[in-house]
Amino acid sequence: MLDLPLKSLVAQALHTLYHNVDWMGWNLFLAVIPLVLSVLLFRQVQLGNSTLALLGGAIERRHRSPLWWLGVAVFIAFLPNAPYILTDIIHFVRWVQEGASIWTVALVYVPLFFLFLFAGFEAYVMSLLNVGYYLKQRGLRRYIFPVELSIHLLSAIGVYLGRFLRFNSWNLLTHWTDVTNSVFEAVLAKEPLLTIALTLIIFTVLYALLKPVHLALSNYWKFRPKRERQDFVIPHS
Repeated sequence: MLDLPLKSLVAQALHTLYHNVDWMGWNLFLAVIPLVLSVLLFRQVQLGNSTLALLGGAIERRHRSPLWWLGVAVFIAFLPNAPYILTDIIHFVRWVQEGASIWTVALVYVPLFFLFLFAGFEAYVMSLLNVGYYLKQRGLRRYIFPVELSIHLLSAIGVYLGRFLRFNSWNLLTHWTDVTNSVFEAVLAKEPLLTIALTLIIFTVLYALLKPVHLALSNYWKFRPKRERQDFVIPHS
């Protein structure tokens, strides 16, 4: 009796993925770009027993490199693509409104969208943690919260420009005057300003909830007790 509904749910899941994998895959790809950049810019990459610092030398000198500063600018430009995925919840609402069954919504749409939204915002959280790591290594721990808050604000503005005005990150180069004018109009208009403020609050709260979890897991992994290896001994009879 359960075999037919199960097959139907699997078919529905495959159908949903097939018709949405293009934009979902593209948005996830854009969300991963700032995460990769944050690793290259703000972290040291461990290769076996050696440490590799990319884009400008050792971590204490990378800020002097013009290439590093260019990378930071690209990182800031692409970072809103990660939390932008949260706004794709409108597609979930549309799917539900199309008349899917309660089982399809609960067992297909909800898990699929949860993983999708979580992956996007997770890339955002990890990117900011890498920024905080760099500031801490530079002895600038006191600036971590102001920098995080500033990035939340810039990301909220970026998400507004992307979701409502349909700008892309690269439009900062191709249509920079339009982007600049749109930002000033948003700051002076009531509705866009409220939208940006609400987005800022959402980003700040979600990040504040997930950051301690990441730090706790990171500390556990870093300071986890190493189990002593025990040789296998065949007992004497």
